Amino acid sequence: MPDLHVITLVLHVALGTLAVIVGAIALGSRKGRNVHVGAGRIFVISMGLTSMLGAVLGAYRFDTFWITVHAGILGATLVASGVLAVRIQAARTKRWFVAVAAVNALNAAGLGGAGWYATTLPDARLFGFAAADYFFLFGMAAIVFAGDLRLLLVTKVSNRHRIAQHLSRMCLSFFIAAGSAFTGPGASAFPEAVQNSGLLSLPELAIVLLMLFWLWKTLRPHRSVVTQ
Repeated sequence: MPDLHVITLVLHVALGTLAVIVGAIALGSRKGRNVHVGAGRIFVISMGLTSMLGAVLGAYRFDTFWITVHAGILGATLVASGVLAVRIQAARTKRWFVAVAAVNALNAAGLGGAGWYATTLPDARLFGFAAADYFFLFGMAAIVFAGDLRLLLVTKVSNRHRIAQHLSRMCLSFFIAAGSAFTGPGASAFPEAVQNSGLLSLPELAIVLLMLFWLWKTLRPHRSVVTQ
């Protein structure tokens, strides 16, 4: 009978690979079109599932992969809040959004605490990862939580800001997936020469640049046309 851990790992890798592929399609395609919507839906499902499986695997191997628990929770909350952000005006959706935001806040607190504790250790590493790694994920979770509060506290959210919140969450979750595949554990699948070349960091850089570009396009003030 196959080992449950092996099955979980295979599913995690397969779903993570799918998330990277469809995430690239969704990010690169024209927003709102059928290709973008279809790829986005597949990305949400695959990214959500692979994130949860990653958290399970991290808990199973907590002595060396504890940070994966936090990264998995962060990835899952990002896609969940990204979907809910578009429909934040509905009362039922807002309740779900509050629940997801609370999970993200607790995860951020855990990351901040883990990073601080790692700094007190002789090599500044906790369960195999440096304090900076925990603080990096904490920064992502904290930024998202600030966005959560904005969506929850303002009286009315404009369409542009709802779309921007959706876009930023999806891109950050895609960044986590790409990081896991190219500069994280997935890097071992590439030849050592490629790993040392710096090429594997390019997908993450491309995601950040594209996210900033689409955020600029979404949030930039629209010029009004004045007719004489």
